[in-house]
Amino acid sequence: MKITHYFCKMRLEGGGPVRGVLDLTAAMQRRGHEVRLVTTDDTDVPDDWKQSNDEWPSVQRIAAPALGGSLFAPTQRAMLCEAFAGSDVVHIHGVWTPSNTQVARVCRRLGMPYLWSLRGTLDDWCMGERGWKKRLFLALGARAALENAACCHATAEDERRQSHKWFPKGRCTVIPNLLDLSAYADLPGPEEAQATFHQFQADRPVALFLSRLHYKKGIPLVIDAMDQLRAEGVDVTLLLAGSGDPTYEQELTRLIASRNLDDRVSLIGFVSGSRKLSLYQAADLFVLPTSQENFGFVLFESLACGTPLVTTKGVDTWPELEASGGAVIVETDAAQLADAMKRLLDDPDRLKTMGQAGKAWVNGFLDPDSLAARFEAMYEQAFTGS
Repeated sequence: MKITHYFCKMRLEGGGPVRGVLDLTAAMQRRGHEVRLVTTDDTDVPDDWKQSNDEWPSVQRIAAPALGGSLFAPTQRAMLCEAFAGSDVVHIHGVWTPSNTQVARVCRRLGMPYLWSLRGTLDDWCMGERGWKKRLFLALGARAALENAACCHATAEDERRQSHKWFPKGRCTVIPNLLDLSAYADLPGPEEAQATFHQFQADRPVALFLSRLHYKKGIPLVIDAMDQLRAEGVDVTLLLAGSGDPTYEQELTRLIASRNLDDRVSLIGFVSGSRKLSLYQAADLFVLPTSQENFGFVLFESLACGTPLVTTKGVDTWPELEASGGAVIVETDAAQLADAMKRLLDDPDRLKTMGQAGKAWVNGFLDPDSLAARFEAMYEQAFTGS
């Protein structure tokens, strides 16, 4: 089957969806399909993919949208038709990129089925942010494009529940994101992170936040929790790994300084590759007090590294994570977060047991072959119209 994916900007600093697209496309190529990734920015696409070979998905970089608001100009229509021509199915990712709706229209014009991964964009929290603009965008064509899709894809039942009301005539199926677990079978160990980041001390546990630095991630909550933990005599270091808007990073730096937490809370920048895996392993606990995640790749990465976590009901996969035995779920509240962190840090045996349980669970829940087969079935149903 010829499967073409469209994702506008392939930059890992943009968060989990980019990782999801890379792992899914690679898995489908390994199953013998002819997979192509169309993008306007291939910055973080592996270099091997940009060479002509059958081992990896092919990559086609097209010109960026010529009009404001990420819209392709009418003069670019032929380029779009050429990019997607010959596909059996097209897979679009995310809703609020205007060019995605244009790609859906091109697919209809070419008579080819398309699928649409929602990527959390229609969750209740997201629809509450500049909601009138999003409702207008849906009314001006995006809703129709979603309802005309062969199928929309949600990564959790809670995401489907929140999202489906915005395109009620459309189909929606739930499949967890496919995460390539091969790197977690032979982990690098904590030593690389411990040698790289001076904040690791033998007598002080470390809590890790690793995600995009964005206000929805709840970083001020975990800083407040650190303030509370200090007041309660809990000695712990917090590492904030990730990048974001420089203005927001400066706000976080000022907040940390205002609480006199510079010796306990550190911004360490964007971390990737083996160093990221080592950082997960070196941490005693992972924390993500987010307002909204449809899946939360970093949560599953943490469990795959054997590191237990605390997160919130803002994550659509929270029921699954809670059932894993490796996660504690709290409300988006600093006091609850601090209490959960304290209880876990005071009980190293429980941390170890949770880490072992979470790692075993994630290897089953995100079994790549099983998930790849489910995506394959979704594509086949779209292609055959069944």
